[in-house]
Amino acid sequence: MEKPKVLYVNQEITPYLPETHMSLFGRHLPQATQEMKKEIRTFMPRFGLINERRNQLHEVIRLSGMNLIINEMDHPLIIKVASIQIARMQVYFIDNDDYFQRKFIFQSKTGKFFKDNDERSIFYARGVIETVKKLGWAPDIIHINGWFGSLVPMYLRKVFKNNPLFSESKIVISLFNDGFEDSFDKGFLNKLVNEGLEESELTHYKELSYVGFMKSAIDYSDAIIFNDEVLNPELVSYAQASGKPVLPYVSGDEYKQAFNDLYDKLLER
Repeated sequence: MEKPKVLYVNQEITPYLPETHMSLFGRHLPQATQEMKKEIRTFMPRFGLINERRNQLHEVIRLSGMNLIINEMDHPLIIKVASIQIARMQVYFIDNDDYFQRKFIFQSKTGKFFKDNDERSIFYARGVIETVKKLGWAPDIIHINGWFGSLVPMYLRKVFKNNPLFSESKIVISLFNDGFEDSFDKGFLNKLVNEGLEESELTHYKELSYVGFMKSAIDYSDAIIFNDEVLNPELVSYAQASGKPVLPYVSGDEYKQAFNDLYDKLLER
């Protein structure tokens, strides 16, 4: 029997970024899933503070070379890879000089929210999808961790809805305590229209906010996981009212089995 395939779209993974609840989760869940006899692929952005030499990142030439047009500008897609030897796990990095060279993640040294975070998120989501297409790897489960990858469900359900590689995929979105009060660029909605969304499909994106991003991700997902003890109460209520399966917060290492049980239930549907 063919192993179920699980695609992880992560925002943070340690040791590439400092240890946080999210980065530890991004590091250990894929390993546990692999040990539970599933096939995995794991992605994260190649943020500029990642030390490529120390972490032995190298470019995958056969996957790089595509240009993604965002806001009428060409942006080369560069794919890099590194291995976590102890976990026997590879991590794919989405890279681009325009979006990921700066030495900070979402805010400048003075704490100012980057104006192009919306475009960076678009690039990351599309970069993951285009790379998986090049790999010819059809995921059974797609698990999104962190707001930065939260456009992926929309792309798969709307822009790439006719692509057979993703037609059977079940999408899981994890909610973390990673919110912010900053607003996205006012041109974001036009960029989404250029990506293929209709005006009527912009819905929560019109809020130009973290909450709007995550509500839309919930709309386009098949199940929701509460990944922190404390979460945005508006999102908690929205997820619970969605009618979709919701997995409450699971502490300790027990989450690994709980998440894989959820995957298995979704695959039975």
